[in-house]
Amino acid sequence: MEYPGNLFVVAAPSGAGKSSLVKALLELDSHVQPSVSHTTRPPRGQEKHGREYFFTSQQEFDAMVAANAFVEWAHVHNNRYGTSKKAIEDRMSHGEDVILEIDFQGAVQIKNIFANAVCIFILPPSWEELRSRLERRGEDKPDVIEMRMKNAQVEVAHAEKFDFVIINELFDRALFDLKAIVHSQRLKFAAQRRARAETFKALHIP
Repeated sequence: MEYPGNLFVVAAPSGAGKSSLVKALLELDSHVQPSVSHTTRPPRGQEKHGREYFFTSQQEFDAMVAANAFVEWAHVHNNRYGTSKKAIEDRMSHGEDVILEIDFQGAVQIKNIFANAVCIFILPPSWEELRSRLERRGEDKPDVIEMRMKNAQVEVAHAEKFDFVIINELFDRALFDLKAIVHSQRLKFAAQRRARAETFKALHIP
C-alpha cells in the first residue's frame, strides 16, 4: 500500500552519531516525526517511556512478537528492539514523514515491507574516532565498548545495502546531508504523486 507520507530509515554502528543527527533533524523539520520503538533494555540517563522508546519486559515483547505486531525486531547488544507496524502506517497515512533509528538488520526487514522506504547509513570517519566517541560517551564499560567495536565491523559491512551513506566527520555537514536526502525524497515524482494526489489528478497526470 502506498501512503502520502515518506519513511526514512537510519542505521549506524553505535557511537557514529545517528541519534544526535536524527534529533537535530527533528528540531529543524516539524514534518518529520519519530517512530518510537519497543525495547527490552533499561532506560539510559534522562530517557522516558514513550518518548525515546517503549521500555517493555521480555514477556511483553514475546507477546507482541507472537501477535505479529512488529514490522521488524532484532537482538542488538544482548537486548531486543522492535518497530510497531501500526504506528508507522498510522502516521504515514496522515501524510507525515516518519523516521526510524534502527540497526542494519531491521532496516533490511523494513525495506522488504515498505518498498518506498529510504534507507540511510551513517558511517564514522575512522575506527579510531568511533572508539573515541564511545569512550567519551562514558556510558559503557571497556568490555562493552569492545563488543560495540566488534559489532560495528559487521554492521559497516552492510552499508552497501542502503540507498544513501553519510560520513559523520563534521556534525553540521552530516546534518546538512541528512536534510538534503529528506528534501530530495519529497520532490521525487512518486513521492509528490502520493503526497499531492489531488493536484496530480486535477492536472490529469496519471
